[in-house]
Amino acid sequence: MFGTELRKLRETRGLTQEELAERAGVHRTYVSLLERNKKSPTLDVLFRVCRALRIAPSKMIARVEARDENR
Repeated sequence: MFGTELRKLRETRGLTQEELAERAGVHRTYVSLLERNKKSPTLDVLFRVCRALRIAPSKMIARVEARDENR
Protein backbone atom coordinates (compact mmCIF):
# COMPACT_ATOMS: atom_id res chain seq x y z
CA MET A 1 0.00 0.00 0.00
CA PHE A 2 1.12 3.54 -0.69
CA GLY A 3 1.13 4.61 2.94
CA THR A 4 3.43 1.82 4.05
CA GLU A 5 5.97 2.68 1.37
CA LEU A 6 5.64 6.37 2.14
CA ARG A 7 6.43 5.79 5.82
CA LYS A 8 9.39 3.53 5.03
CA LEU A 9 10.87 6.02 2.60
CA ARG A 10 10.29 8.99 4.92
CA GLU A 11 12.00 7.19 7.79
CA THR A 12 14.87 6.11 5.52
CA ARG A 13 15.37 9.76 4.60
CA GLY A 14 15.40 10.67 8.31
CA LEU A 15 12.40 12.98 8.09
CA THR A 16 9.58 13.50 10.54
CA GLN A 17 6.01 13.75 9.32
CA GLU A 18 6.18 17.47 10.04
CA GLU A 19 9.32 17.91 7.93
CA LEU A 20 7.88 15.96 5.03
CA ALA A 21 4.64 17.89 5.22
CA GLU A 22 6.48 21.21 5.15
CA ARG A 23 8.61 20.18 2.17
CA ALA A 24 5.58 18.87 0.27
CA GLY A 25 3.32 21.78 1.16
CA VAL A 26 0.69 19.70 2.94
CA HIS A 27 -0.48 19.45 6.56
CA ARG A 28 1.19 16.98 8.91
CA THR A 29 -2.14 15.30 9.65
CA TYR A 30 -2.56 14.65 5.91
CA VAL A 31 0.82 12.87 5.85
CA SER A 32 -0.37 10.82 8.82
CA LEU A 33 -3.58 9.90 7.00
CA LEU A 34 -1.59 8.89 3.92
CA GLU A 35 0.80 6.74 5.96
CA ARG A 36 -2.08 4.97 7.70
CA ASN A 37 -3.76 4.36 4.33
CA LYS A 38 -6.79 6.38 5.40
CA LYS A 39 -6.41 8.68 2.39
CA SER A 40 -5.07 8.21 -1.12
CA PRO A 41 -2.93 11.00 -2.55
CA THR A 42 -4.09 13.09 -5.45
CA LEU A 43 -1.76 13.15 -8.43
CA ASP A 44 -0.58 16.61 -7.38
CA VAL A 45 0.20 15.46 -3.84
CA LEU A 46 1.94 12.33 -5.14
CA PHE A 47 4.28 14.49 -7.21
CA ARG A 48 4.93 16.94 -4.34
CA VAL A 49 5.60 14.17 -1.82
CA CYS A 50 7.91 12.37 -4.23
CA ARG A 51 9.79 15.61 -4.94
CA ALA A 52 10.17 16.17 -1.19
CA LEU A 53 11.51 12.62 -0.78
CA ARG A 54 13.75 12.91 -3.86
CA ILE A 55 12.26 9.92 -5.64
CA ALA A 56 10.68 9.76 -9.08
CA PRO A 57 6.92 9.22 -8.89
CA SER A 58 7.30 6.23 -11.22
CA LYS A 59 9.77 4.62 -8.79
CA MET A 60 7.43 5.22 -5.87
CA ILE A 61 4.55 3.62 -7.77
CA ALA A 62 6.79 0.68 -8.72
CA ARG A 63 7.65 0.18 -5.03
CA VAL A 64 3.96 0.16 -4.14
CA GLU A 65 3.14 -2.29 -6.94
CA ALA A 66 5.99 -4.61 -5.94
CA ARG A 67 4.82 -4.57 -2.33
CA ASP A 68 1.23 -5.32 -3.35
CA GLU A 69 2.35 -8.19 -5.60
CA ASN A 70 4.26 -9.78 -2.72
CA ARG A 71 1.19 -9.90 -0.50
